[in-house]
Amino acid sequence: MSKERKPQSLSDVINARRNAASTRDGYRSLLARVVLLAAAGYVLLTQVFLITQMRGQSMFPAMKDGDLIIGYRLQGEYAKGDVIAYTAGGETRVGRIAAREGDNLSMDESGVLYVNGTVQGGEIIYPTYPRDGAEYPQRVPEGCVYVLGDYRTTAQDSRDFGPIPLKDVQGKVITILRRRGL
Repeated sequence: MSKERKPQSLSDVINARRNAASTRDGYRSLLARVVLLAAAGYVLLTQVFLITQMRGQSMFPAMKDGDLIIGYRLQGEYAKGDVIAYTAGGETRVGRIAAREGDNLSMDESGVLYVNGTVQGGEIIYPTYPRDGAEYPQRVPEGCVYVLGDYRTTAQDSRDFGPIPLKDVQGKVITILRRRGL
């Protein structure tokens, strides 16, 4: 049994081809938008924003191990007190800028931090003890920042790695998302 096709009119054929072309154009447009959106997302998440996870307790109580950190990579200039993500010792770390280029920094055995002769502390509740082998007072070199963790009795920071070159600063932390038992 052969099934005979019903002859179509010319207008039916033209309409069917138009519909098929329209559908193809719609898929192409959708694909182009998806690719453009993926490229924009990639640029935003790799060149403009930084997303990383806090490792360790160096910034306790402000940040805890496992917190998700969102940073801004295009920060032009950093100020004292800014929390930054930086690379030191082969790892991404998070710390607070204690001194900028040209600042004179000193620590004493009683746990007091001095920047340009002024006692620093503010909301930091942990003392700042110097590490063995570090010479104080010291001047922060040009193109560098001196970074300390908030939990200063245990944090690894500029006292261990020295001043951090600005090229190793990945971005300024703009927000954190708390880890809640995940």
